[in-house]
Amino acid sequence: MINSLGIKKSPKNTKIVVAMSGGVDSSVVAGLMKQEGYDVTGITLKLYDDTKTLTDSRQCCAGKDIIDAKRVSETLDIKHKILYYQKKFKKEVIDSFIDSYVGGETPIPCVQCNQTVKFRDLFKFAKELGADALVTGHYVVRYEKDGKGKMYRAKDTTRDQSYFLFNTTQEQLNYLRFPLGSINKSETRKIASKLNLNVAEKPDSQDICFVPNGNYASVIEKYRPQSFKKGNIYDLFGEKLGYHDGIINYTIGQRKGIKISSKEPLYVIDIIAKDNSIIVGPQDCLNVKKLYLRNVNLLSDDKFSNNSVFIKVRSTGKLLKAKTIFKKDERVVEILQDERGISPGQACVFYHKDDIGERLLGGGWIDRTVNKNLSTQFTEQ
Repeated sequence: MINSLGIKKSPKNTKIVVAMSGGVDSSVVAGLMKQEGYDVTGITLKLYDDTKTLTDSRQCCAGKDIIDAKRVSETLDIKHKILYYQKKFKKEVIDSFIDSYVGGETPIPCVQCNQTVKFRDLFKFAKELGADALVTGHYVVRYEKDGKGKMYRAKDTTRDQSYFLFNTTQEQLNYLRFPLGSINKSETRKIASKLNLNVAEKPDSQDICFVPNGNYASVIEKYRPQSFKKGNIYDLFGEKLGYHDGIINYTIGQRKGIKISSKEPLYVIDIIAKDNSIIVGPQDCLNVKKLYLRNVNLLSDDKFSNNSVFIKVRSTGKLLKAKTIFKKDERVVEILQDERGISPGQACVFYHKDDIGERLLGGGWIDRTVNKNLSTQFTEQ
């Protein structure tokens, strides 16, 4: 027999690991798997040490979440383990986040977290336990063909999390399962209530787990106080307009907080880390026509067709028509629709529309952008 996870075993003979963050999504996944009769072990990762988050339920993977995951496991009567990955998380996620910001980029630590401690290290641990699958509460759809998993955007595109999973490997995708991809969040909460889970009404996490109240600068000040170095603010023609108190206080597309008087609104057009400067200009100069990528990961063996590739450059952004130019030493994406304020450090994720839905093909990190409405690319001067 083939069970609901697509494995040729009965549920009771199928050992699975559920990644339990302490939120409602992963808790419901654990509950559904237990209800279907699977041999379930819940695993919660302790990723950082911060006692202030013990009562903060608005942050992912906070101290309170570990307690909630433990309570859910007790309610469901499933095995539960905690893995202590603080050192790994500090090195591969927090330090990477800080390096990126100090370098003038806009990082996405949730992708790094999925790529490293969650899907690499937890994947390895689940395999060592002898589990048949690693199951998570991500809102993505997985189909399998000829023994290979394929990932698609969730049925509820407002909850879709495929953007954050572009660095998943084919080996990992063959092992992973995502039971929530075909339902919406309101249905998930209803299931949690029926299962009498204490997290049924728990708010969704709003902030990056190690960034309290969304204050990125406070994290960098804690670990790299020397990064708050004053520098110059220039216009597009190289004229100095004023000063800033550290490039980490700015992101591409930012309007507020520039503190320079002008007849028209000024936006951050570029951040030049090598000389600690900020470039500002009018909003039209935020339009981007080309992206140069690094560390591209492809989940598909299919050849990229210029007429069928779509990209996302923000997790909540729309799909954009694009062309890809993949040479031996160069990965370039030409955007065929207007899009503003794209920053190095963000991800460019590839999709293809087929009869099933919108399939994730992979993606890469944005290394450099070329603006559409500038005759000279000032960053290359």
